[in-house]
Amino acid sequence: MRRIAGRSAVVALALLLSLLTSCHPSRAAGTVEVVSGAGKVLPVAVELAVTPDARQLGLMYRDELAPGQGMLFIFPEAAPQAFWMKNTKIPLDILFIDDTERIVRLHAQTTPFSEASLPSDAPVRFVLEVPGGFCAAHGIAEGDTVRLGALASTTAR
Repeated sequence: MRRIAGRSAVVALALLLSLLTSCHPSRAAGTVEVVSGAGKVLPVAVELAVTPDARQLGLMYRDELAPGQGMLFIFPEAAPQAFWMKNTKIPLDILFIDDTERIVRLHAQTTPFSEASLPSDAPVRFVLEVPGGFCAAHGIAEGDTVRLGALASTTAR
């Protein structure tokens, strides 16, 4: 009887871990390069948010986002998008990126826990979130680019 209970616990733990990892986007899925107007290239290791659940969760509930890291949201097609900071504990810079890899809208140093809408103001298929202050520290502005490389062909689900 004890052996069965032990196996049941292992199975239950495996199911719980599977559920938890399905709620979080994959970690360190790749790297993008943010390119300033001055030509400075900044690599950012990104997690991907490609499913509706992963895009909805985003960086909520995180206590930190290390320098040089971010999250890349990929949508099925280009469309106007809007984000908010509900349940997001850390300030972020949010870069809305069109199909040509151009930053069409930038919201810098967003306010944690805010429910204010942060719109793209243009159709975008990609959104990159990086630690708040990243863009100011590196001279990144609207009109600059984000080289997505192979991640640009990742299909949203």
